[in-house]
Amino acid sequence: MFGSSKKKKSTQPAPLDKGPLGGTALSLSQKLMTIGIDGKAGFDSARDVAEAARRDYPADTERAIDHVVSQHRKLAASAGFVTSLGGFVTMAVALPVNLVGFYLLNTRMVAAIAHLRGYDLSDQGTRTAVLLTLVGGDADDLLKKAGVVSTGRLASLAANQLPPPAVMVVNKAVGFRLVSQLGDKLLTKLGKGIPVAGGVIGAGLDVFLLNRIAKGAKREFPPTGRALRSGRR
Repeated sequence: MFGSSKKKKSTQPAPLDKGPLGGTALSLSQKLMTIGIDGKAGFDSARDVAEAARRDYPADTERAIDHVVSQHRKLAASAGFVTSLGGFVTMAVALPVNLVGFYLLNTRMVAAIAHLRGYDLSDQGTRTAVLLTLVGGDADDLLKKAGVVSTGRLASLAANQLPPPAVMVVNKAVGFRLVSQLGDKLLTKLGKGIPVAGGVIGAGLDVFLLNRIAKGAKREFPPTGRALRSGRR
């Protein structure tokens, strides 16, 4: 996007804009936001989950956040166990389902943390920051490829008011990165090829990954003034 045309060819993620995989990537990122953040068809929204936790811990925002993480940890463990239970026989179908379900849970968890910390989930910058949290250390690289200069924590994207074209590129890049992780996830879960025992391995790995994303979300979305005032009530 920047520099000489030669450099552009070597750094620009061309697959994001061409071919069926690019469409799948954008579709995934849109699904994660519309369902994972806003909720749909029995899947509670991030705001509803966050507010339920706030009612349980009205004077302690951090305990409410820990409660949200604990809830999603249990859900991820259950889903990881069930989708890995059949071993190699069901892996071809179950793994893609597990991947989408896993990232829907993580999207909602991260968004709920952001809401409890005082961020507006209707803001496009906040929603993009939530998606970027899912890819961890790859976030800065994706922002650079989209021509967005990282200014520290991902939550700063909400204040920067990214133009719609940049938002589209970043969201698509996140979806592409998550789709590409399907192969990596398959390789790291070869132990799931053993029926029953594979369920235990699948549950453990999903919980491990979720805990890592939760830790990143707490770091990337520091408390705002509004969150601090809510915590003193």
